[in-house]
Parts: sequence; structure tokens; C-alpha cells
Amino acid sequence: MKRLSIIILTYNHLDDTCRCLESLMPVMKRDDVEVIIIDNASTDGTPQYIAEHYPLIHLTVNSTNRGIAAARNQGFAQATAPMLLILDNDTVVNTRAIDGMMDYLDSHPHVGLCACRMIDTEGNVQRSFRPFPGLKGKVLSVLGLRLAAEKYRADDEGAIEPFYVIGACQMIRREAFEQVGNLDEAIFYGPEDADFCQRLRQAGWQIKYLPQYSIIHTYYRHTRHHPLSRLGMHHIRGLLHFYNKYGRLS
Repeated sequence: MKRLSIIILTYNHLDDTCRCLESLMPVMKRDDVEVIIIDNASTDGTPQYIAEHYPLIHLTVNSTNRGIAAARNQGFAQATAPMLLILDNDTVVNTRAIDGMMDYLDSHPHVGLCACRMIDTEGNVQRSFRPFPGLKGKVLSVLGLRLAAEKYRADDEGAIEPFYVIGACQMIRREAFEQVGNLDEAIFYGPEDADFCQRLRQAGWQIKYLPQYSIIHTYYRHTRHHPLSRLGMHHIRGLLHFYNKYGRLS
């Protein structure tokens, strides 16, 4: 019986995917873990490489780029375990972080989703737990600026409860996922992660950030440098949908 389903979304960047899968090898060898990859129509040979070198991975190849939410929902539909880990393909993970998040969910039944600290390749800690993605903060981000950091109080175990954690790494309890349902497919690229966390919170589940565990995340922010690109426009439409859905801009 599987205990953990790992869902990875790929879209080109084969080198990143190779590093991610290599870091997952110790976990993939376990009988209680399954790995599911949804490829969003990569053109760099990613699905062919995965099929050849990782035949035990459950691989689905889309004919078009369906966006983050729709593709991850495909992975959720295939997952069989009581814990679901979504990862970006530009992450490098370790067993301590994965096992730590699993153990945390096991021992904290009111937590529906947890995430660990993420650092870049130079060791800098990323802002992977965040407040509501308000319009002012998004505009400042595009301009290379930032709102003053919100203050969060850690609990006795060092965990922090933010508004949301980014979707590059989220460990989700299946019970919580089944209660709130799939990611919102009206959002092609961001902020589907904030939306999902908000729905969990509304359903009474807690979101926790665990700084005692960490993984590496390369973290490409294409929309910050190219806000009016096709992907950037998808992000803007997703934000407008999000603000309309919850009736607030900040």
C-alpha cells in the first residue's frame, strides 16, 4: 500500500527534471512511494527521457500545455496514497524533508497542508510562505520592490501558519484535498496555490510552514521580468479571477 504520492509537473527544462529525479532516487526506491509526472507538452525531449530512464514513474504526456492547475489535477486523479506531495521540477529534495513533513502530518491531524523551507542554489532562503497575494504587493513585485514583511509567530515546535505556501512544494493530506476538491482550473498560472490554501483554511484546515526542513528550489520567475508576456498575461488573468472570487484586492 502506498503512503505517499509525489506529483511533479514538467514543461521543458530537462536538466532541472533530471536533478530533481536524481534527488528523489532514495525515496522512489521505497515500496510505499509512487511518483507521478504530468508533462505539459515539453518540446525538449523531457517525456522521452523519463519514459526511457524511469520506467516505473507514472507518466502522462499532454498534447498541449494545460497550465499548472489542470495538469496537477491530472496527477491528483492518479494518486493513490493518503499523503500527496506536489513538487516543481526545479526542486532538489532530500529524505529528511520528505519524511519530516510526512511525520508532521501524521502527528498533527488538524493540518491539511504543510511545506518546508526553500533555499536557492546559493543558500538564500526564499519567500515561500506568504500573506494574501494583494494587488499592491504584486505591482511592487513586478517593479522589483517588496512590501514590508509580515510578522509571523512560530508555535512551540517552530512551525509558522501563513496565509499560503507556494505550490513548488506542498505536502497535502488526502482527506483535506478530497474535502475542498481540485485546484481551480480557471487559473492557468498563479495564484492557484494561494486559492487552494484559502479553500483549505475556509474548510477549517491549518496551513503550516516548517523551517526545520529544507529543500533547494531554483525558482524561475518569468512573469516578474516579462509581465506582459503570454505567461505573464495568464498570471494577470489568474489574479483577477482570484480577486473576484474572494471579493478583495488586499
